[in-house]
Amino acid sequence: MLDLSGPVPMGALIGRTNRRGRLLWSLPKGHLEAGETLEQAAIREVAEETGITGTIIGELGTIDFWFVVDGRRIHKTVHHYLMRAVSGELSDADIEVTKVAWVPLPEIGEQLAYSDERHLLEQASVLLRDTA
Repeated sequence: MLDLSGPVPMGALIGRTNRRGRLLWSLPKGHLEAGETLEQAAIREVAEETGITGTIIGELGTIDFWFVVDGRRIHKTVHHYLMRAVSGELSDADIEVTKVAWVPLPEIGEQLAYSDERHLLEQASVLLRDTA
């Protein structure tokens, strides 16, 4: 999610506290609900996790990963989209989110906890350049 209204583009990141109590910053993400397209799910999840409603500029890429919950291995595939903020107020009201923040686009890579998400920033730069 990007806020392009100021002199420096800003991206919305979410922070979640891991089991060790460390705050990890990441891109908003979630799951499909029945009857949703990937794009509809992305817009809904970003709004739920950040309070910001956006429109999709383009596709950033897909990330596959595994994690463990209650002793079960879970596979997740996340389709990421670059979005432009159109309304709302940044909010950490979602129970799964500890903090949310607008971060200057050039600094997002330094904040992200996961390398696979940092790789998506390259595609974001291409999409922004192509839509400028």
